[in-house]
Amino acid sequence: MIVHACTLAPLPCPLPLFGSRIPAGYPSPADDDLEGTIDLNEQLIRHPAATFFLRVQGDSMTGAGLRDGDLLVVDRACEPKSGSIVVAAVGGELILKRLKIESDRIWLVPEHPDYAPLEIQGEMGLVVWGVVAHAVHSF
Repeated sequence: MIVHACTLAPLPCPLPLFGSRIPAGYPSPADDDLEGTIDLNEQLIRHPAATFFLRVQGDSMTGAGLRDGDLLVVDRACEPKSGSIVVAAVGGELILKRLKIESDRIWLVPEHPDYAPLEIQGEMGLVVWGVVAHAVHSF
């Protein structure tokens, strides 16, 4: 059984958005290249009251492009479905894995060959806290 498990709304924070794309090079700092502003809260957060942020710890999801230290935007309002990357509690411990549902069987699947999938059985108690909507990588 999956139980779908709110935070304060983010304040607006519009920042400059350059209209030109940058395949290789640098944007012109000239004001006439400005397309307008962009607020990352508006772009990345669809359900402000149901969104929270977490940092990835470990390497079990590197195959999905999620690296140690990445910032995740997690949305509790999104319905978890097979294939979603979820933040889940299993036996009271939070984990980050891909949800896999087949017939009446549920797994939490890592995206790294060194880790085994976890099949949810019996009284293990799976609670999905939210679905990962975005990841922010730092270099």
